[in-house]
Amino acid sequence: MLVSKMSEALIVEFVNTNDLLAEADGFAAPEDLVAWLSERGLTRADARAGAVELAAAKELREGLRCLLLRNNGIEDGCTDAWACVERAADDGHLVLRFDAGVPRMRPAAEGVRGALGAIVAAVQESVLEGGFQRIKACRCRDCEWAFIDTSKNRSRAWCSMKVCGNREKARAFRARERDS
Repeated sequence: MLVSKMSEALIVEFVNTNDLLAEADGFAAPEDLVAWLSERGLTRADARAGAVELAAAKELREGLRCLLLRNNGIEDGCTDAWACVERAADDGHLVLRFDAGVPRMRPAAEGVRGALGAIVAAVQESVLEGGFQRIKACRCRDCEWAFIDTSKNRSRAWCSMKVCGNREKARAFRARERDS
């Protein structure tokens, strides 16, 4: 269960490197990507990355965001999400390894490609352990911040009731008032 919690936290952090509300992409340049990955122990600080690796990381991140939106009941605009994850798995050369007798997927590739493969392995662990469905992206379409739904009935829709939930409820109220 601890592995699953760490995997879920990594997925949330990775998706949230693109803050849609603040219009701030944490991966503005390849060196930003390498710094983020190395800070989490996924690659070495001297790993090389270029435009291709940066594009692959952004594709994986937005593919995961689509999957998290699906976990929150939003299906539109996310037709190729699992294919993005599969491409990152292929590029990371994921292989089966046994850690103390426990089977786990690990990237055989090194550098940024291997680090992205490790994120895919975190997705796989989370799916297998049943925690992935609790990772969601905020239903507020100008936010889409990733979060872990800790509610008992898995009904949380927004990253924050104080911010996005309140704003969305106010929008719905104004729309109802306008229509009546």
